[in-house]
Amino acid sequence: MGVAEVVMGKMRIRSWPKQDRPREKLKSLGRRSLTDAELIAILIGSGSKQESALALSKRILQAVDNDLQELAKLSDIEFCEFSGVGPAKAFSIIAALELGRRKRTMKFKEQPTLNSAKLVFEYFNYQFNDLQEEEFWVIYLNTACKVVDFKLIGRGGNDFTPVDIRTLLKYALTCQAHAVILTHNHPSGSLKASEMDLKLTHKIVQAARLMDIVVNDHIIFTNQHYYSFRDQGLL
Repeated sequence: MGVAEVVMGKMRIRSWPKQDRPREKLKSLGRRSLTDAELIAILIGSGSKQESALALSKRILQAVDNDLQELAKLSDIEFCEFSGVGPAKAFSIIAALELGRRKRTMKFKEQPTLNSAKLVFEYFNYQFNDLQEEEFWVIYLNTACKVVDFKLIGRGGNDFTPVDIRTLLKYALTCQAHAVILTHNHPSGSLKASEMDLKLTHKIVQAARLMDIVVNDHIIFTNQHYYSFRDQGLL
C-alpha cells in the first residue's frame, strides 16, 4: 500500500478528490465501475476518526478473503465485531446482500417445470446459499410438475431440522398440489444422506401416499452441488 493510500484511508471520504469518492464515482461512471469495497462503503455511509468508510469496507472484505459468498454468511453480531460497525451499518449490509440473493429468483417469470433434480437445483439453490443452519423447504407441484408454491417447513441446527409432516401435507391440500419435492441443505457441505434423512423421507412418503400425494424427490443442497434421493434409487 502506498503512502497516498494510507493517508486517504484515514481521511474522511468527503475530503477526497471527487473522482475518488464512491458516490461521485457511481454517479459519473456507473455502478459497474465500483469495486466491492466501494459499494460496501456506500452502504456503510461513514467511517470513524481512525479510518474512512472505504478503509473499513476493505478491512471487512479482507476478513472473508474478499469472498462475497462468505460475507453474506456473517450475522449482524459478527459484523458488529468490526470496530466502526454498529447495528445500523450491519443491517444495511445484510439487507443489500439479501436483495442480491433474491434478485436471482426474478429470472423465473413463469413457474418452471421441475422434472429433474438438476432443474430443481438450478431453480432453488438460491434459497440455501450462504445459510449456516439447516432449513427444510417443500416445493409443491401440479400434475404437470409445474411449481404451485414452496414453503419453509422447518429450521434447525447444523445437522438436523425438525419437520412437522402434518403441516407439510396440510399445505399440500390447501394449494391442491399433486406432488411435492422435499429439499434441505447441509451447511457442512456433506452430500451424504444421514440415517435421519432416510427415516424422515420414508415417513413423509408413507403419509403422503395416504392422501394421494406423490413425493417426486428429496434433494440435499450444498452451495455448489446436490444429492438426489431419486437419482440414487432411494425413492
